[in-house]
Amino acid sequence: MTVLFLCRQNAGRSQMAQAFFERAAPPGHIGVSGGSSPAPAIHPVVVEAMREVGIDLSGRVPRKVDAELLARADRVISMGCDDPAVCDYPGRKVEDWSVEDPSGKSLADVRRIRDELRARVEALVASLAPPGVAR
Repeated sequence: MTVLFLCRQNAGRSQMAQAFFERAAPPGHIGVSGGSSPAPAIHPVVVEAMREVGIDLSGRVPRKVDAELLARADRVISMGCDDPAVCDYPGRKVEDWSVEDPSGKSLADVRRIRDELRARVEALVASLAPPGVAR
C-alpha cells in the first residue's frame, strides 16, 4: 500500500507525516508526499522539531504533486484542504486531516503539530492490513 500525504508547500506537515509513516509502517507499505506549490526547502523549524525525535529531514526536497504520484497512491491524505489544487482530484477520494500549517510558527507550536501528526500516523498504521491482505 502506498499512502500519499499532501499539503500546499510540501515543506512541513506532509513531510513530517511521510517520515513518521516510513518509520512506523510495516514492510511493504510506502509513504510519499507532495504539494501543490512546493517551497524551495523544508521549513528549518520543522527540520529542528523532527531532529528532536530522531528523524533527519534536512536532505529532503519539497516536490510538486503530479499525476504519477496520485496514480501510485492507494490512499491520499491532505493536511488541510484549503487549496483546491491539493484536495480536488477528479475520481480520487482525498481524506482531510485538517492539520495546522507550521509555516512561520514557533518551535513550540511546531512540536505540537509534530506530535499531532505522529499520533494520527500511528493510528493510521495501526489500522493497516499487512501487505497483500485485503481489509
